[in-house]
Amino acid sequence: MARGRITQLSVHDVRFPTSLGGHGSDAMHTDPDYSAAYVVIETDAEDGLKGYGITFTLGKGTEVDWSRERCSASGHGSRSECCVGPVGKAGREEEQMLRHGYPAYTTSCAWLGYSDSTLKQLCAAALKDGWTRFKVKVGADLQDDIRRCRLIRDMIGPEKTLMMDANQRWDVPEAVEWMSKLAEFKPLWIEEPTSPDDILGHAAISKALASLGIGVATGEQCQNRVIFKQLLQANALQFLQIDSCRLGSVNENLSVLLMAKKFGIPVCPHAGGVGLCELVQHLIIFDYISVSTSLQNRMCEYVDHLHEHFKYPVVIKHASYLPPKDAGYSTEMKEESVKKHQYPDGEVWKKLLVAQDSCSQP
Repeated sequence: MARGRITQLSVHDVRFPTSLGGHGSDAMHTDPDYSAAYVVIETDAEDGLKGYGITFTLGKGTEVDWSRERCSASGHGSRSECCVGPVGKAGREEEQMLRHGYPAYTTSCAWLGYSDSTLKQLCAAALKDGWTRFKVKVGADLQDDIRRCRLIRDMIGPEKTLMMDANQRWDVPEAVEWMSKLAEFKPLWIEEPTSPDDILGHAAISKALASLGIGVATGEQCQNRVIFKQLLQANALQFLQIDSCRLGSVNENLSVLLMAKKFGIPVCPHAGGVGLCELVQHLIIFDYISVSTSLQNRMCEYVDHLHEHFKYPVVIKHASYLPPKDAGYSTEMKEESVKKHQYPDGEVWKKLLVAQDSCSQP
C-alpha cells in the first residue's frame, strides 16, 4: 500500500441524543448522550489513505477529548490498522469463528432508565432473536433492583445467563451487602461494584462473594496494563473487561490479553457506546484465534444502538459476533451522520437546542 504524509487533521464533536430514550442509563449516569471525539487524518498518498479515530464519551467529556485530540490526534486508525478479516486456509479456531461467530451478551433491554413495559418488550424481542445472555443495570435502589431482576429472571428463565452491573456505585461493604440480597437471581457476575481504581476493594468483594457463586467483572475504566496486572495478581476479578478505546491502543490491549491468558482469566470485553462494538470485535476474535483458543466463560457485550452511523457496522447473527470482512479497524463513520450529529451546529442538535430554549423560557 502506498504511504504518504499527513496533510490534514480534523476533529468532530459528535453526539447522539440517547438520553431522550433512556438508552445507556445506569446508576452513575442517569441521562447520558452517547458521544465521541471523532478524528479524521488525511494524507497525500495516491490511494487516498485516511485514518479514523474515536474516543467514546457521554457528552461533556467530548469537550476535553476534542481539545486533546486536536493536539495529539490519538485514536484508532481505520485502513492503516490490521483486522481479523477473511482468512485463507482455516484452522479449528478460524473455522469456529466463520461458522458460528463469537458469543455475545446483550445489555440493550435492561437500562436503568427503562420502564417495566419497555424492559419486558425488549427482553421478549431479545429472547425471540435467540439471546441467551442478559445484563441488567443495578445499584441505585435495592428494592427496585430486586423487582427488576425478578422481572427479568422470570422472563428469561433459570437456565439462561444473567449478569449485573453497578457502574462503580458502591463502597466495598455496601457492594457485598447489596449483592448478598440479589444473589437469589443467580447472577454470573457483578460488574464494576466499586471504584475502578480500588484494587484491594475489588479483591475483598471477590473473596466475599465467592461462596455465593458470584464473580467480579471489571476493567472497562482501566486505562493501562499495570492496573490489570494488579487486579490479576490480587485475585480481584474472575472476568476481565478490556475497553478498546479507553485502554489506549491495540498494543496495550494485546498486552492485557496475554496477561489474562497467563492467569487463566476469561476476557469478556466492554462494548456498546459509540463504535465500541465495531472496534472490539477485532480484539475478541484475535484473542480466540491466537491467544486463548477457548470460548469457555467468554462472551462479548453487545448494545444495539448507533451501529447505523458506521460505514462498516458490526454484524450479529444468532447472538454472536461474525468476523468482519472489510479491511481496517471498522472505525469510519458515515459522513452524513457526522454532519447531522455535530455538536452544537448539526441539524439534530440545532433542533433540540431550539426546543430546549423554548421550554426554558417563561
